[in-house]
Amino acid sequence: MKTRLASAFSFSSDGGMLKRASITGLGFLVILVVLLGFYWSGEPAAFSVQQRTAQKLALVGNDYVVGSTTTVALITVAETLLNKPGGYLSNDVSPPGIYLDNIPNWEFGALVQMRDLARTFRESFSRSQSQSTEDLDLIISEPKFHFSNDSWLFPATESEYAEATSRLDSYLARISDPANTDAQFYARADNLADWLLAVESRLGSLSQRLSASVRQSRVNTDISGETAAAQSTPVRSEVSVKTPWLQIDDVFYEARGATWALMHFLKAVEVDFKDVLEDKNAEASLSQIIRELEASQRSIFFPIILNGSGFGVFANHSLAMANYISRANAAIIDLRNLLSQG
Repeated sequence: MKTRLASAFSFSSDGGMLKRASITGLGFLVILVVLLGFYWSGEPAAFSVQQRTAQKLALVGNDYVVGSTTTVALITVAETLLNKPGGYLSNDVSPPGIYLDNIPNWEFGALVQMRDLARTFRESFSRSQSQSTEDLDLIISEPKFHFSNDSWLFPATESEYAEATSRLDSYLARISDPANTDAQFYARADNLADWLLAVESRLGSLSQRLSASVRQSRVNTDISGETAAAQSTPVRSEVSVKTPWLQIDDVFYEARGATWALMHFLKAVEVDFKDVLEDKNAEASLSQIIRELEASQRSIFFPIILNGSGFGVFANHSLAMANYISRANAAIIDLRNLLSQG
């Protein structure tokens, strides 16, 4: 009898210790995942496009040529998405990546800007005219960046974007090789204006979505300015818009990612299109755009994105971001007008 009681007590004691050890281990695991989530949620720092260009060209043993800085800016933004703390998070299926949403939205904002620039590389920057052939590396790189941004396997998004980046590296090596005349980058005013038109459209949309963080009544101007214009489905002359509460921080971080990437692309354009900008007397306009985008990247000194009313007691981070983006967009419109002038 005593032996049976002792055995039962020993089993109960061992089971209790095992349970406590399991709970303790689980607690440490949860704390580790939470801390890792905080670390992964940090936004990447800005980088020097000229310094990165010098480093990249040194690897292939070539000197600077027109177009190399813009190419390196696109490559570096892509590498940042893949190699930042936590890597690429938009397709994560395990913690902490699966529950993080700020950085995945940041990634998507930067990705949209990358896609637009990659398309311009393929269609404009690398071609002398509409009838010229497309660059072989860019034919592969551009659609790879348009692959689904949240594919986990078969294939994984990272592998597609890594292949696109590798093709850009090949393009960079070819345009900077004096012996290779097949690959080119054409810094022309019309090419730059084509890309800025896409940028203008993206920023206009972001500005409107950010402003809708507070409910607004907007007059419908969809077909204003043309008496013969028509649209498929009639809508009211005045509409009320409001971003859902749970999506406010998503839109904000998407805008942060987009402006971060665009800031670096325009700094690269400032180098590669220097002669074009001087000829059009447009250096000041571009500098002002970059300054507005830099201001949009200021540190956020609050753990959550505040959504106070426009003139209320609390701040509204979305409206502040919309202000910088709207001013940058207005300056881009002015810059495009300057580039179109003879």
